[in-house]
Amino acid sequence: MALSYEFSIGSVRAKETGLFSDAEVEQMLAMKSEEELVRFLRDKGYGDGSTVAEIIDSGREKMWKYIRSVAPDFSIFDPFFIQNDVHNLKTILKGVMSGRKYEQLLLLPCTVKHKDMIAIVENRRFDKLPGWLGEAADKAYQTLAETKDARISDALVDKAVMERLLVEGKASRSAFLDEYLRTMVFYANVKIAIRGAKADIGQYYFENALCECDGFDKDRVTRLAVQGSGQLMKYLEKQSAYDCKKAMALYQESTSLFEKFVDNQLIRLARKLCRYSSEGPEALFGYYIGCKYERKLITMIAGGIKTATPPDQLRERLRELYG
Repeated sequence: MALSYEFSIGSVRAKETGLFSDAEVEQMLAMKSEEELVRFLRDKGYGDGSTVAEIIDSGREKMWKYIRSVAPDFSIFDPFFIQNDVHNLKTILKGVMSGRKYEQLLLLPCTVKHKDMIAIVENRRFDKLPGWLGEAADKAYQTLAETKDARISDALVDKAVMERLLVEGKASRSAFLDEYLRTMVFYANVKIAIRGAKADIGQYYFENALCECDGFDKDRVTRLAVQGSGQLMKYLEKQSAYDCKKAMALYQESTSLFEKFVDNQLIRLARKLCRYSSEGPEALFGYYIGCKYERKLITMIAGGIKTATPPDQLRERLRELYG
């Protein structure tokens, strides 16, 4: 029997009850060792393994297996998978060029199989990639081979995927996915511009790294960025798109507060448009977002345990929960 979104929504709503609660987060914050955190996660049924990293990987696999089992159309998640494709492409490019091992760094799920991506890079057959990525990948390969400039090489394919995400969002007919991807691309542009301006990188970099998107004036940002970070920051602090003014105020305090703000913007968007949606794929998207940031939460808490970071200090860094 074919799956329906009515069925998947009912299933997801029941599944969401297993997401972390505030009380469980507080339990984890009080833990003193990785072993204690591992036991807690295993007892909760989050995943299997003897380390936090193994349990996170296991939990990710469980999540995708579940989503695949209830999604009427699993291809709706392609916008998230193509980001892994680009990560894998960049990783393989650098590994092949440097002669270093890279297999353990490749991500799943993806739309291009690992073995296929490896063959494409090794044989420089970028015409085998989807059209939106092939040309950028070939230029990235050539740039890395001729100049060893990994920053420009990465920028070429990162821009290609940002442009593709905007296309995917618009074509999805999902109000949530469209706004989520536009928000993500907007702030990716902002981060690229600020980092580039602070590093005093030339105009060629910004032209090949930044992409056009709603609320982001690429030409003006490029002109300001090549002058340094001062004028660029003053400009960004006046922009209202995607609550940029507040984001920049937090950036002035610390980059970690800025990153947390951007993540929370995306989580709030999911809560608003997905948490109580009664039709379409939004419930599935929301569950995915909830799980994604749970993994980030576990990683941060595990890191805090390792560095003996006080719970209050660690609590300030944690993102909001989806549930």
